[in-house]
Amino acid sequence: MQLGIIPLEPIQSNILILRGVRVILDADLARLYGVATKRLNEQVKRNVKKFPEDFMFQLTPEEKAEVVAKCDHLKNLRFAKSLPYAFTEHGAIQAANILASDSASEMSVHVVRAFVRLRLLVVNHKAIATKLAELDAKVGAHDEQLAAVIAAIRQLTTPDEPRHRRKIGFHTGNR
Repeated sequence: MQLGIIPLEPIQSNILILRGVRVILDADLARLYGVATKRLNEQVKRNVKKFPEDFMFQLTPEEKAEVVAKCDHLKNLRFAKSLPYAFTEHGAIQAANILASDSASEMSVHVVRAFVRLRLLVVNHKAIATKLAELDAKVGAHDEQLAAVIAAIRQLTTPDEPRHRRKIGFHTGNR
């Protein structure tokens, strides 16, 4: 099966942050790999030694409720009897390996690219935030200098008061 060009955005939208880690839930991963969630989880259970805790973990009931509440496409998980599994980037690759299908292997490349792209976006956002903080610090220092320059310009552009006030017009002897 030839998958062709797969846009990363739909894959990225399935990547969540749980326990401070980017993960993709078993239902989304199974859909991307073209298998039933039940089949994916069966294969994982058969190969549980290939999935250490940093590759995959099972959600708690509270995490499941939060995911269901926040992700519209996962509303049907509300009625699932079992708790879903969350796969990290490495776990998603390992899942493709144990499924051993061509479509899963091809799609795993796109899934990994989506994880990598999100990681780069975070790095770029941090770099931009750092640059903005530096710029803010520089501008803050320049604000005082600019205020002094503006005050000096105002002082130079306001006309001096005349030193003596002469009345305009015809004057009689009284001043």
